[in-house]
Amino acid sequence: MNMPYTLIQADEARLGLIVLQTDESLERDLRQLIPATVNLLVSRVPSGDEVTEETLGQMARDLPASAALLPQMQRYAAIGYGCTSGAAVIGPARVADLVGAAAPTDHVTNPLTALLAACQRLQITRLGILSPYTAEVSDRLRRVLSENCIDTPVFGSFNEAREERVVRIAPQSIRAACETLAPRGGIDALFLSCTNLDTLDINAPLEAETGLPVLSSKSTLTAESPAWACGAKVGSVMVK
Repeated sequence: MNMPYTLIQADEARLGLIVLQTDESLERDLRQLIPATVNLLVSRVPSGDEVTEETLGQMARDLPASAALLPQMQRYAAIGYGCTSGAAVIGPARVADLVGAAAPTDHVTNPLTALLAACQRLQITRLGILSPYTAEVSDRLRRVLSENCIDTPVFGSFNEAREERVVRIAPQSIRAACETLAPRGGIDALFLSCTNLDTLDINAPLEAETGLPVLSSKSTLTAESPAWACGAKVGSVMVK
């Protein structure tokens, strides 16, 4: 027996997120940062077990298919690509083109674009960076920042290439590394690069201890990118 039904019109804010296959941290933490009234829909993109310029660049090939796996019936206020170093290698504009062509969205963002917006708002021109990755990967991010008039005179890395180890770097190790970097001076803020690092609970304590703004790939993505201004605003004032 066929039963009648009615359809409801979904009117909640919708965000899409493309997470790396190897990332175990970003989706969990963003669900804490983004209000429950926002419908966060997630897809995955193939990514290598080891983070190199080659494996990061290969994601450009798979981004359209990953974006197309997001539900297509309604338009997204924004879709985020959750990889700082991937955005540096592929290029933010190309990421936006690849994702935007495959899914109905008003905006495409990524942690690198959001970091640049945060630096502009906070007038940061000298940034201290902590990265989990090898010099090859970290140097690409630093070059992109330099091209956007942001120097990185203070830099530290765990020199780890495997994502399965990056996600398990203890927060106390991250905090200790930042406590070593901050006193070197000559910087306006610290940036904890990588959406897979466990940084959610240490930003605020580090700010209190170092007296510097502490940004991370996760916090900038949710708080600073104009593409997420549809109701996912948390923390700092949005750049519009």
